[in-house]
Amino acid sequence: MGKKILLLSCILIFAFSACKKSQPVDTTDNNSAVQTEEQAADNQSSELDKEEVALPNINPLITINVLDKEKDKQFTAGEKSKFLAGKHMNEMGVTCAQCHGEKGLLDDAESTVNAYCISCHGNLNEVAELTKGSEINPHTSHLGNINCTACHGGHEPSAMYCNNCHSFTNEISFAGNKPLPKKLDIPSYKNAKSDIVEETDVLVIGAGGSGFISALTALENGVNVILVEKMPITGGNSQLAAGGMNAAGTEYQKNLGIKDDAETMFQDTMKGGKNISDPDLAHVLANNSADSMKWLTSIGAKLSAVNFGGGATNKRFHAPEGGAAVGSYLVNVYKDNAVQNKLDVRVNSPAVKLLINDKGEVYGAVIDGKHKGMYEIHAKAVVLTSGGFSANADRVVSYKPNYKGMTTSNQPGATGDGLDLAKEAGAAFVDMEQIQIHPSIAVGSSTLITEAVRGVGAVMINHEGNRFFDELSTRDKVSAAILAQKGKTAYLVLDDNIRKDLKQIEGYFHLNLAKKADTLDELAKIINVPAKNLKATIEEYNKAVETKKDKFGKKADTLEKKLTKGPYVAIEIAPGVHYTMGGVKINTDAQVIDTKGKPIPNFYAAGEVTGGVHGANRLGGNSISETVTFGRIAGEQAAQAAKTVSK
Repeated sequence: MGKKILLLSCILIFAFSACKKSQPVDTTDNNSAVQTEEQAADNQSSELDKEEVALPNINPLITINVLDKEKDKQFTAGEKSKFLAGKHMNEMGVTCAQCHGEKGLLDDAESTVNAYCISCHGNLNEVAELTKGSEINPHTSHLGNINCTACHGGHEPSAMYCNNCHSFTNEISFAGNKPLPKKLDIPSYKNAKSDIVEETDVLVIGAGGSGFISALTALENGVNVILVEKMPITGGNSQLAAGGMNAAGTEYQKNLGIKDDAETMFQDTMKGGKNISDPDLAHVLANNSADSMKWLTSIGAKLSAVNFGGGATNKRFHAPEGGAAVGSYLVNVYKDNAVQNKLDVRVNSPAVKLLINDKGEVYGAVIDGKHKGMYEIHAKAVVLTSGGFSANADRVVSYKPNYKGMTTSNQPGATGDGLDLAKEAGAAFVDMEQIQIHPSIAVGSSTLITEAVRGVGAVMINHEGNRFFDELSTRDKVSAAILAQKGKTAYLVLDDNIRKDLKQIEGYFHLNLAKKADTLDELAKIINVPAKNLKATIEEYNKAVETKKDKFGKKADTLEKKLTKGPYVAIEIAPGVHYTMGGVKINTDAQVIDTKGKPIPNFYAAGEVTGGVHGANRLGGNSISETVTFGRIAGEQAAQAAKTVSK
C-alpha cells in the first residue's frame, strides 16, 4: 500500500512538471480547469499550455501577499523548504506565483493554492482513480470534496486528515505532524479587534449541517451571507451522522403505507428526553419535520428508505435508499448547493469574539484566520451553529466525571467554542449536564456503528453469547445495559440478508471493524463466545420473530427479520460520548435568550450548540431533523432581521 501512495506522489510531481508550463491568470470563475494525472503525464504540455487556471474570486481584504517570501531563505533553503512546496521550487523550478497566482494572494481557506492543485493533478474523484487499489483509498471518503491542503502541506508536513479519527497506515509524502487548528481560548480574545472590516448581511458561525442550512436559507431569502468554519474542512458532526432523520407524516411514509403524525413524534421526543425537553421546541421539531423533509427533497436530497429508530413508536427514521450514511450524503448535497448558489464559505476561519454594541445588539464577529490573522466581519444578524462539545474531554468530565476516559464518536472540532462566544454575549444555557453516550461505537476506534444496523434487524449479544436487552430501546438505556455486561462491551450479530439491506455495513468491513464467518459455530470461535449459547440465542430470536413476542420487550412490529443465512457478521461495540443535549437557550424563532429571559437582538442559534430540544436523552434521528428545522428557522429569521436593521 505504501508503494502505491509513493508511486502516486511521483505521478503527481510528473503531472505538475507539465502543468506548470501554463501561464495562470486570475478570474472570477469558480470552476477550475481540470485534467487527470494520466492525461497530464501523457500529454505533457501541449494542451496545458493553452489552459488558464480559473481561480476563485477572493476579497483581497482578507488575504496576505506571499510573493515577498520568494527571497526568504527559510522557504528556499531552510526548514520550510523541506516539504512539498520546497520540492516543487528546488527540484522543478516552480515559483511562488505558479501556486499562489500572479498577485500572490493567500486567503485563510487557501482557495488559490487548491485551485492550482486541482488544475494540475485533477479533482479528488480523478485522483481517487489512481489510488483505488489501496486498502483505504485516501481520496474518496464520506468527507466528500475537501481541500487538497487539508492533508497536503506546502510549507509544513503532510498528514492524512482521516487519521484524526482513524488509524490508517497509508504513507504520504513529506509526512509529519500536521496539527489541527489551535485550541481556542475564547476569554483570551476579550479585547480582540481589528481595523480590517468586512461587511455582510448575515454571518453564520460553524459550517456543519445547521450552518449550511441556515446560510442556504438566508440566501434563499435574498440577503448576502458569509459562512465561517474554524476547521480545515466543513461538515462538522453532521457529516458523521450514520443513521437517519426523523420526520412524521412525510410523503415517503405515505408511499410505504406508514401511518405517523407530528403529535406521536412529539410524544416520543418528550418521553425519550425524560420529559425535561422544552415542549415548545419539541413541538416545533415534530410539527415542521415533514416540511423539512420536503425542503430537503427540493434541494436534491432524497431520504426515501424508512425504518425504525430507537424510542420511536412508528417507522420515521428516513435515510438514503440503499442504506448509505445520511450525514455525508446530506452534507455533500449542502456543499453542492453552496457552490451552485455561490455561498461564501471560509475554512480555517474561527470566530473568536462576538461584536456587541452598547444596546446589547450583536453586529458581527472577530475572525482569527489561519493566515490573515484577525479581522472583523460586521453583519446585521449572526447565526451561531458551532456544534457541541463531545470532543472536549475536559468539558465533558466537568459535567459528567464518570465519563472520564470514554472515547467519542465526534470529529475533533466539537470542542464547544461557540458556547464560550455565547457566554460573552450574555446568553443563558440549559441542560448542560445532559450528555449522551451512544451505545454502539466500534471497539478500538471512534467510528459510530449506526443505529440503523439494529433498526434493520441485528441482535445484540454479550460475551456469554446471550441477548440481554431490547436493541431498539433508547440510547441511554441500551448504553447502560451494555456497561452492565462483562467487559462493558457487546456484539451486534447479523446475517447476510441484513448485511445486504444496509450499505454502510460494507464500510465497516472496509475499516476492519466487522468479522464474518459462514456459520454461527465459526463466528462464535472468532469472537470468543460459547457457540452453544450463540446458536440458542439466534434460534430463540427467530422464534420471537415468528410469534411477535420477545422476552426483552422488543415491539412486535420491529420483529421483522430472522437471522438464517450465512455468512454471519459480528461487530464489537461499546458506549462512547456522542452528543451534548445542553447548550444555548433559544426560543421557537431560534433567537438566543439572555440570562434575563429576553432575546439578544440580531443573534440566532441552531443545532447542537443549543439546548432544550432533546431534554435528558436525544432519540436517534432527531439530530438531523433538528439541524434542518431549526437551521431553516434561524436562517429565515436572520435574513428578515437583516432586512430591517438600519445600515
